[in-house]
Amino acid sequence: MTSTRSPAAVALAIPLASVLAAAAALASLPALAVELLPRAGATGVNPDTPLRLVFDTSPTVGTRGRIRIYDAADDRLVDTLDLSIPAGPTTRRTAPRAPYLVHPYPYGGPRRTNADTRPGTPTAGVDPAPVAAPGDYQLTIIGGFTEGFHFHPVIVRGNTALVTPHHDLLDYGKTYYVQVDPGVLSGDGFDGVQGRQWRFTTKPHGPAKDAALVTVGANGDGDFSTVQGALDHVPDRPARRTTVFVKNGDYEEIVYFRNKRDLSIVGEDRDKVRIHYANNEVFNPHPLNVATNELPGTFPSRRAAFMADNVHDLALVNLTIETTAKGQAEGLLLNGSRNIVSHVTVRGSGDALQTNGSAYYSHFRLVGDGDTILGRGPAFFRDCDIASKGAFMWIRNPRENHGNVFVGCRFTALGGPAEIARLPDNKGKNYPYAEAVLIDSTLDGILPAGWTDIGDGATHVKFWEFNSRAADGKPVDTGARHPRSRQLDAARDAALIAQYRDPAFVLGGWRPALAPVILAQPRAAAADGGTTLTVRAAGVPEPAYRWYRDGKPVAGDGPALLVREPGRYTVEVSNGSGRVASAPVAVGI
Repeated sequence: MTSTRSPAAVALAIPLASVLAAAAALASLPALAVELLPRAGATGVNPDTPLRLVFDTSPTVGTRGRIRIYDAADDRLVDTLDLSIPAGPTTRRTAPRAPYLVHPYPYGGPRRTNADTRPGTPTAGVDPAPVAAPGDYQLTIIGGFTEGFHFHPVIVRGNTALVTPHHDLLDYGKTYYVQVDPGVLSGDGFDGVQGRQWRFTTKPHGPAKDAALVTVGANGDGDFSTVQGALDHVPDRPARRTTVFVKNGDYEEIVYFRNKRDLSIVGEDRDKVRIHYANNEVFNPHPLNVATNELPGTFPSRRAAFMADNVHDLALVNLTIETTAKGQAEGLLLNGSRNIVSHVTVRGSGDALQTNGSAYYSHFRLVGDGDTILGRGPAFFRDCDIASKGAFMWIRNPRENHGNVFVGCRFTALGGPAEIARLPDNKGKNYPYAEAVLIDSTLDGILPAGWTDIGDGATHVKFWEFNSRAADGKPVDTGARHPRSRQLDAARDAALIAQYRDPAFVLGGWRPALAPVILAQPRAAAADGGTTLTVRAAGVPEPAYRWYRDGKPVAGDGPALLVREPGRYTVEVSNGSGRVASAPVAVGI
């Protein structure tokens, strides 16, 4: 019988047949006992997305097999994760003491990625021996650091296996499929993922390179799925300030970025944005033949959960950063100048915070396991909470700049009495100009001596206090303080105290400034005689508040307002750097 179909109909029939064949092939594959994310067939996926396999019960990570990601257009292998390679070292190395770099570490040059450079490649001009021969441990390039970071390719949390591909290998406008060998994971009868059944398509393109705002969503509902993905996208020197807004979620990733400026990283909710990783000096040590330290120009450290390296005019606001490993393990490592950390919680182990270069901390909470604040300063802390299981700090500032200054802060010893600071000789050297000054601070669980282990080399140490109070508000008994510390006198040292209250004096003339950010929109709560409205905001200097009812000003100049009349209320939050208006809240009384 002669066909009566037109040429156009024949042409349409060919792709339809292909689609039906592909569907039949998928149907013939065994049904998986796990949920795959991104879902099979998903579109609009962020290229930086982690992969997730959700089981009915908690799976176990294997020590063999591979995870492969292919470009569906030509079956090209894009990435491989080999589970037979250990994630990283688990015991501290024993090696001769390494020297510092002869020349400052070179931060310039193009930003390399896993797409064009092999992890473990030494930085040009430094040529350190790699931490380990490539292939001995998992390695990935993060933030342009070609020496690479050890990482866990698969992490199990509850019933979910989180798979982290090597950074920067997936691209926009591509379709990929993922295969998982048997042995990578076990549980719920899982026997791997074969063929093309786990297939997804990435977004056609990302946000504009010069976008003033980019968003991060752990569930894929932002411009990026990871904090690192967003930071890799924003330019080092933007024409205008860039804000990375991080939505509520759990972000288990090492974050490292360098050479950025004029950047704000703002979380949706301080307690619901958690950026964390199990990183420390053992897992990501410095190279065998080059030491790292807080000194300018030395080889960068890789042991923190969140590292901002050689950054300037950065603001971290309204989020939590944490390392879950023990040992020498910063939650936050901050190197640069004119950086602000406000309404942020950091949890670390030893050296929980390392702060180098001018930095301003406000409404900041820090928890650590001893030498909790490390670095060369200068750093100014206002209205901060610091908790430590051992010495609160080991300050290492040089003569050229101030150290750590605390105004109106609260120090709480965990697990027994602790010293405010110690200053022992450090491998034959000391820090003769170390400075730590506490003004109007509250001390809970501090040793009577306050300051301990001050080495003979600390010839010009400034360990000073003024108006220290106990947790009950009473003056601290300072009669047993270390003889090389000093109690400032309100009358005799009035001018000195006033200077140390001024951030610009401590921070080399820089006056920190951050335009107001509303952290939580106004909320209404019943109160005696009316309704209380409360807003939360951050800003440097501390912002002023002006409330309005139906567009007209009402009495009230703080973050909380008692109202007794119905209406639509808003609040304007302002300081010398800018102003922002809240969303309205309706009150009916």
